[in-house]
Amino acid sequence: MPHTNEHDGGRILVIEDDPDIRELITAQLAREPQSVAAVGSIAELRRELARAPADLLVLDLNLPDGDGVDLCRQLRAEGCQSAIMMVTARDAGIDRVLGLELGADDYLTKPFEPRELLARVRNLLRRARITDDPRPRGARFAKFGDWRLDLNQRRLVAADERVVMLSSAEYRLLTRFIEAAGRVLSREELMPERSATVAFDRSIDIQVSRLRAKLAGGGGDQLILTVRNEGYILPGPVVFA
Repeated sequence: MPHTNEHDGGRILVIEDDPDIRELITAQLAREPQSVAAVGSIAELRRELARAPADLLVLDLNLPDGDGVDLCRQLRAEGCQSAIMMVTARDAGIDRVLGLELGADDYLTKPFEPRELLARVRNLLRRARITDDPRPRGARFAKFGDWRLDLNQRRLVAADERVVMLSSAEYRLLTRFIEAAGRVLSREELMPERSATVAFDRSIDIQVSRLRAKLAGGGGDQLILTVRNEGYILPGPVVFA
């Protein structure tokens, strides 16, 4: 049976097969206003999500009935909007980048400091509560350069109607640029959920490079510019339609 802690401030699901680590994470998160449910397998997670959605998933990668990276990809393909934080002993850079590319919002390696876990959880939940959206109600496309971004289907459409699919991480990154068009964004602003460590983590630069490569295919190689010692900027303009 999953461990639960009922509150009215939202919901966090912990997916961790090691009972000791599961209890440690649950005990730390019990300080938060959200309810906390802890499960040990993908099957249990699926049952919990069927019962009620979650604001945040704290996800281990090594699970008894599947891989957490594959699960993250499946959840995003199914339209899951929960914030996802991977907590794992895998410390390889490629695992971190792959997890973020497939839709994770943050990546924390074991062993971790309980205070760091809490700080990252709070940052993710704070970001999820931000509702300031510059697009007009009912707008489906954001047009910039020779591209338009389909805000419903999360894909890029070139001037010649060629469709370019975006990973979850690429879509989130591009929408941040669009929402702040004309303003320089620091790495911390591009990845607010990891603001404490992003200055030393080059995965954001890899994501920007991959997004640029896709935009370059439609003549947009100069759409996202580097501002030395400050960050990146999408000069704009952006038109919503």
